[in-house]
Amino acid sequence: MTHLLQHMALAAFFSGVLTVFLTPLVKRLAFRAGVVREPRERDEHRKPIPLWGGLSMFAAFLVTVLVMRLFTGDDFGVGQRGNHPILGILLGGTFVAIVGMLDDKYDLPPKLQALSLLIGGLIAALLGARIEGITNPFVPIAPSGKFGSENFLPLGVYSVPITMLWVFLVAKTFDFLDGLDGLAAGVCAISATTLGLMAAMMGETAVALMAAALVGACVGFLRHNYNPASIIMGTIGAQFLGFVLASLAVVGALKMPVTISVLIPLLVLGVPVFDGLFVIGRRLYLRKAPQQADRSHIHHRLRRRLTVKQTVWTIYTLTASLCVIALVLAWKFGR
Repeated sequence: MTHLLQHMALAAFFSGVLTVFLTPLVKRLAFRAGVVREPRERDEHRKPIPLWGGLSMFAAFLVTVLVMRLFTGDDFGVGQRGNHPILGILLGGTFVAIVGMLDDKYDLPPKLQALSLLIGGLIAALLGARIEGITNPFVPIAPSGKFGSENFLPLGVYSVPITMLWVFLVAKTFDFLDGLDGLAAGVCAISATTLGLMAAMMGETAVALMAAALVGACVGFLRHNYNPASIIMGTIGAQFLGFVLASLAVVGALKMPVTISVLIPLLVLGVPVFDGLFVIGRRLYLRKAPQQADRSHIHHRLRRRLTVKQTVWTIYTLTASLCVIALVLAWKFGR
């Protein structure tokens, strides 16, 4: 495990440095392409700011994963029985990123955004990054501590659509969370660190290294995105980060042979997921369109009483607290 942790640190460092140096290039590219966010009523910034910041994170993540695969000698475990979950995540994430770039440029209809996330989830699921089943909490584990087939509920034909819905949910709620400077990138870094450590405990090399690369990309981006931000990640960043986190949870935390395996990713991704579900539920209750923007998200509510930085750090702390609980549960029951 020490060897793997060293490679995770290397992946995070390389990805972070790459993001720091790529982001200024992306800023100039966004200005030249006219991909600039004009101030809106619900925004904190009061001057035009370039989008496409997520492009630097996407590029740094992809390059880091490929470099680590080629030069570290680590086994990236492409799966069994023809499954290639890591390839599925990379291809699905690339598709989501491309559509996100187009949305930042052309402001695509919400239905088309949603369809892109579902297609990205389909690509990942068909290549093996799917929820094949869940643990059965009503069947006790044998006294020996071994996890048998009776403790597992296979999803069968529902595996792919459930995976698609999970990916859509996490990616879209992460998009909702991207409302304050540094918020989505910081929350993603904390969540990805947690998923990476869990994967390291389970010996899942590929998941651990991909999570570390994502952490580095987010931290490197904060160099330019922390308040006051000079660039924002845009749809490409928020939905790509959410997609990768959801996919890593599928091939990592959700495969833990414990009865609480479903709970663990919900804790790790609890802030964006529960915030998103609350906001959508509230809009439906008020008979508003689910995609209609408002100021009811957790960061908007906290912002009424706190500064931007205080709000961001409050949500960082909440995310970290939930992730610590998830880590403790994973360490106690998942080994």
